[in-house]
This record gives sequence, structure tokens and C-alpha cells, in this order.
Amino acid sequence: MRALIVDDERLARNELRRLLAAHPALEVVGEAANPIEARAAIEALAPDLVFLDVQMPGGSGFDLLASLDAAPAVIFTTAFDQYALRAFDVSALDYLLKPIEPARLAHALRKFEARLQLPAPAPAPQPAQAQAADGKVFIKDGERCWFVALEQIMLFESEGNYTRVYFDANRPMLLRSLNQLEARLDPERFLRVSRRQIVNLDFVTGIAPGPGNGMVLTLKGEVKVPMSRRRAAEFRQFNGL
Repeated sequence: MRALIVDDERLARNELRRLLAAHPALEVVGEAANPIEARAAIEALAPDLVFLDVQMPGGSGFDLLASLDAAPAVIFTTAFDQYALRAFDVSALDYLLKPIEPARLAHALRKFEARLQLPAPAPAPQPAQAQAADGKVFIKDGERCWFVALEQIMLFESEGNYTRVYFDANRPMLLRSLNQLEARLDPERFLRVSRRQIVNLDFVTGIAPGPGNGMVLTLKGEVKVPMSRRRAAEFRQFNGL
């Protein structure tokens, strides 16, 4: 098991390394002192687990998670207890208050090990561009954060450099372009219906003719999404309509 420590305080990083030495199954593969360094380390080292501070120069731990396409497991380590609810909202494994107690650390690592041991279904063959098709996307919109399974998302809608994400009753904005998101979506589940929108076909409840030989899809909740003429022609040809 590979771990990364992200904390702006060198003494705090050293102390966590010392505590983790009692858990030889876990290898600390790197450290970072701020979100920019942490993002680069996550991309380069691909850790299984990140010990993540909340308040750091240049951004918070939540800002770091919001900048990642796919996040590893996270255990927050901080001196501030007021962020605990937000941490569990983003599916953090645990929230450890400094000074970290060895027993609490051991408990958090047991939860991490239990997650690793859960049986995973055999992955179906997928195109190379369908990265993390069954993964999650981290969304931070103002003070609210979500870790949302892609399969739960009904619609992606472009708004400039942002994308509005439709899931449940939520409509937060994500700092990602639609093209960036499309590259990691399963094309058998997600359909680009226009320059501005991608729909999850699992949520389509109706199809009707649209203006200019286009089409209009009805999604759950009676959400209407127009499909461009070119996309509609491709859709008809692909489905034999």
C-alpha cells in the first residue's frame, strides 16, 4: 500500500511518518507541502492513500480534491474540527485531529485495508478513452462538496469553462470543460447530444422529433434535452431508426 503525506508543516509530516513506521505494510512514497505539489505528486506517484491537511498555503485540501480527475482514498489530518462534516461529505475514510493518536491512526488504516479487501467485479472491456467510466467525480461548488458516481449523473451541460452537473436534485458547477469530461466517460452510457450537452442514456425516458430534423430527449424528471441534427442523424443510424 502506497501513501502520500500532504501537509504544509514539516514537523507534522515528520511526526506522521514516525507514527506510520509502526505499520510496515504501508509505504510512504512522497510528501507535499501545498495543493500544487500534491497534485503533481499524485499524478506522478499514483498513491493508494493520501493523508491530507485541510488548511495550507495556496489552497485547501478540498481545493486539491476538486482539481483531480480521480482521487485516491483520503484520510484528513488537521488541527481544525470544524471541517469534519465536509470531509465525510466527500467520502473521506477518516478525519484525524492533531496531535494524532496512534490508536486512531491504526483504526483509520484498518478501514483503509478493509476497503482494499472488498471484492471488485470483473471489469468489462472498454475503449481506451473510457477512463474511470465507473469511477467518481469530485465537485466543489462554493462551500458544498460531493463525490458523485458517474453512473448517478443524468446530464452534463457546458457553461463556458464550467460544466453544470445534474444528479439527484443537485445542479452544481464543475471547473472542467465538457471536452475534458467526455474523454473519461463510457461512450456506451454517455451520449454527446450537442456542443453543450452530454446525457446519460440510462436516464432517457422518451425520444421525440425535434426542430430541423433533430430530436428531443426526455430525461427523468421531465428534463428536455435537444439533440442537434448531426447528432440525431448519427443516433438514428447507430440505432437503426
